[in-house]
Parts: sequence; structure tokens; C-alpha cells
Amino acid sequence: MSTPTSSAPRPPAQILVVDDEPDLRTLYELTLLREGYRVEAAGSVSEAREHLDAGRFDAVITDMRLPDGLGMEILQRIQQDQRSERCVVMTAYGSAENAVEALKAGAFDYLTKPVDLKQFRAVVASAVQAQAAPARPMRQADEGSSKVAATTSNAGLAALERLVGASEPMRLVKSRIAKVARGMAPVLVRGESGTGKELVARAVHACSQRSDGPFVAVNCGAIPENLLEAEFFGARKGSYTGSSQDRDGYFQAARGGTLFLDEIGDLPLPMQSKLLRAIQERSVRPIGSTQEDAVDVRIVSATHKDLQAEVQAGRFRQDLFYRLNVIEIAVPALRERREDLPALCEALLARIARDAGMPVPVLSPEVLQRLAEHPLHGNVRELENLLHRAVALSDGDVLHLDFVGSASMALPVAPAPATPEQQPAASTTAAPSEAKPAPAVPSDLQSYLDQQEREILVRALQESGFNRTAAAARLGLSLRQIRYRIARLGIATPSGDEASGNGVDD
Repeated sequence: MSTPTSSAPRPPAQILVVDDEPDLRTLYELTLLREGYRVEAAGSVSEAREHLDAGRFDAVITDMRLPDGLGMEILQRIQQDQRSERCVVMTAYGSAENAVEALKAGAFDYLTKPVDLKQFRAVVASAVQAQAAPARPMRQADEGSSKVAATTSNAGLAALERLVGASEPMRLVKSRIAKVARGMAPVLVRGESGTGKELVARAVHACSQRSDGPFVAVNCGAIPENLLEAEFFGARKGSYTGSSQDRDGYFQAARGGTLFLDEIGDLPLPMQSKLLRAIQERSVRPIGSTQEDAVDVRIVSATHKDLQAEVQAGRFRQDLFYRLNVIEIAVPALRERREDLPALCEALLARIARDAGMPVPVLSPEVLQRLAEHPLHGNVRELENLLHRAVALSDGDVLHLDFVGSASMALPVAPAPATPEQQPAASTTAAPSEAKPAPAVPSDLQSYLDQQEREILVRALQESGFNRTAAAARLGLSLRQIRYRIARLGIATPSGDEASGNGVDD
């Protein structure tokens, strides 16, 4: 066979199908042949190995349970030999742990038996599409961003550049993004508020073969509970009051792309079970419909909460946690990458100046030093807020920092560990604070904590003009969370109602 040139059409993709049931194997073969693929079939692990030894394939579709072993052995063989085939694993209904194990081991995607042929064709097409533009091999001598650049498209590199910083924690984050973007495994982005979790999710999308598809971002904590199902899965005309036409949900809108579920920990339990089923079955049923819609989306979720602790507390489903947390990306807090502060300030100031149509202000060493000494508990979001304020208060090119109202001012700062040489000075400095009497132990801890929470909420509401959305954002809460706390603690609104929900929300 002659080597195809750039002008010659690409030869049909070659698929290896591995299943021990002859009828199913024939069905898969015929389905793929009708799609124009070249297909070879095997009924066992040993036969699959013979086919792999004899040639190369674009994709391998294998059942999990085979007469002489597991489909995982085929996947492991492909990984160990550093072959380029994309592997799709088929698991029995209800075997969620097998699917998660396969994805963690490097499978491109999974299918649940009995396999829906429409979904089967879509998954195989995605695997072949990913194989059609293979990544350039990594060079072992490359380090940091050069290693990422060796395996990432131009769109992906642009998205990674928006994650400003060259510190070791950020290099690890970028490298992990480039690696996990190649498959379909669900990704959980974990980090404190203000660290840039959505930027990480967008980078995962941009680095993937789905980058040409839609990226749909959803704030799970901002949707009223009674609208969650319609927003996620869509609704048919007349299915509820005011539903005058069919409308798609987020899953339908994200077809062929990525669905980003921000603050996934804020979803109520009833919705968690529905979301789990949608992810497992890859189909959703719009409200008012008797038919299910197949959906082809990659799930990326994010949270600032400790979901494992939420699972232990019974506030988050364990099965959903394991389904979402196949691959985790931990975004470092700003205090863990202080060396990135100059580059972050430069990038943020350039954006602020561009939006305002003004020259970029000069960041003096004194201003940078003051920022470096500030706790920045609000991470990059707080830093951007401080720089916005500094630009607004600047005299010409001179920036004036104003820390009043900063989120870090009201929070305690954990002291850095002192070196042996610093110990005497640290103990001398700490003497005045040690002289302060410790607060008395409360006789009713819950009442004491409620009172502290009430005072903080009242202060935040008063300073935001009783705008609950602004107060919630300042406290790192969702709108639903702050409403619940206002009602539970009986905080009066300006109109005098204590839990009516009639306060200002925007």
C-alpha cells in the first residue's frame, strides 16, 4: 500500500472488536462496517493479543469480561507498549466501579451493556477522531511548559497560557491538564474559591479533541431547586406552567463538547441521583417527554468543598463522587505559589487597563512587596479586586493599594513557621498577644456559634446594602446557602420579614 499524501483521502480507520458473544460481535462488526470502518474481531484476550501483534488499529473496543481474562489486560498491554490505539471498554449494567477503574487505567471511554448502537457509533467516532490527529510524542528532555507544548494544540496552548504562572505547582497543573484532556474520563477540579477552577476546566476542554464543540458552564449553586431538572435535562412544551415551547437543557446544549458543573457540592441530594443516572446512561429524559435523548458530553466538575467529608456527612452521594472523581486536578491556592505574584499582577493589570482603555499602570517594587505581605485568602479573585481598586485610586502611573474591605482583613493569618534563627524574635513579638486573656469556654456551643455566624452575616448584608448575591459572593457562599442561613438564624430584612425570602438578591 502506498503511503497516503496530503492530497490523498485518509484510508478507513481500522477497529478491533473484542467480545466473546458471537451474536454481539457480529452486530458490532456490521454496525462499524456500515460506517465505513475496516473491522477485525476477536473472542478472547489471547486472540486480541494476536491481532495487536499483527498490526496497528485506530481503536480497540473490548468487553470487560472475556473467557480467558479481562478486557483490562488488553488495555494494560496497549499502555505498557505505548501504543497509539484508543481503547473503549464495555461493562455490564451497574458495573460503575469497572468503568471508573478502566478510565483511571487510561481507557479513552466506556460503554454500558446493553449497548445503544447510536451511542456506540458516537463513541467510536470520537475515538477515531482523536486518533486521526495524534499528539506529537513527548521528548524526555523537555521540562515544564515545553513538555506540555509538545502534546497540545494551538487552542490548548492559548488556554494554558491564561493560567498565569511558572511555579512548580502550576507547571504540574498544566502538565496534568494536557495529559487528562486526551480521554473522556470525568475530571474533578478541586481548589479554594478564587483560584481559577473554571479556567482549568476551559483548558481541559481546549486541549481535548472536543475543543471544536461547545463548552457549557453551569453554576450548580445558582439555580433554584425547583428548576434544576428542567435546566439540566430540558422540558417539553406544556410540561409545566409557562412552558410554551420545547427547550433543551444543559446536557443537550453541550452535545459533542464539555459540560462544566461548577460548585457541584451545592447540588441537593434528589438532583444528585438524577445526575448520576444521566452520567451513567449517557441519556436524559426532558420533563414531559416519554423518550430519552442520548447525549454525548464530557463531564468536568469543580468544587471548593471537601467532597469526601460531604460524603461522610451524608450530604453527597458516594456513588456520584466516585463517578465524578475519576481524575482529580488540585488547583493550588495563591499562598502556595507566591513566586507567581509578579506575573499575575502584570497580566491582571494589562487586562484591567485594556478594559478601561488606559495605559498599563507601572507596578512598583513597593506595591508588589505590600501585595506579597498580604494574606490574599481570596486568592486570584481577591488580587484582581485589589488591583482594580488600586487602578481606580491611582494618581497617574502611581498605584495606591487600599486593603479596607478586603476579604483577607477579617480572616486570621496563619504565621509562617519560624526558622531557628527567627525563634527569639518571634517569641518576643508574640508576647503582647499572649498576654490577652483567652475567651471563656461557652456553656452552649451551638448557640455561641450561631451568634457568631449571625453577626458576620448581618455585617456582610449591611455592607452590601442587603444585596444577598453580593453578600454571598463575599462570604464564599451560594445564593441558596445564604438564604438558608438567613432563614435559620431569623435575620430580619429591611422590610421587617425574617424568613420570607423577599430581600434584595441582585
